[in-house]
Amino acid sequence: MSDDGPEYDIDFRDHPEKYEIGRGEAGVFKVEPYKSELLPLWSYADAAAARESATAIYEQYERYRDDDEFPGMDMARKYLRMGYTRAMRYAKYPGGRKYDENGDEREPHRWADRDKRAAALVFQTYWTRVRDDDAYQRAKAAHRER
Repeated sequence: MSDDGPEYDIDFRDHPEKYEIGRGEAGVFKVEPYKSELLPLWSYADAAAARESATAIYEQYERYRDDDEFPGMDMARKYLRMGYTRAMRYAKYPGGRKYDENGDEREPHRWADRDKRAAALVFQTYWTRVRDDDAYQRAKAAHRER
């Protein structure tokens, strides 16, 4: 077992009951096989890359939804959210560095990188679409009941 957590020893497609929803972007680099399916699609270099990425991740979300795979649905939502948060960090902080060398939060700029802000807004649109999807909400509630 890896020191990074027990997720590496579980195939969540085979064992969806072991998937925990978690907070924020928890598990995006651990939960398999979804990490391996979604991470290659994820890019926020600029608005065009974000559009291609968010569209591909959303299409994967729809496949998970059609296959009734809640862990995959939730992981797709997390990748879309992470696209938004990472791109927005670069949009607000030059070089994407939120903290200085002393660990103190730097003053955000408005907008340090306008293209990253555009990328963030693309991801936000898709993230919101998934988060507000009735099928996602029903699957999430059913998963929590299990």
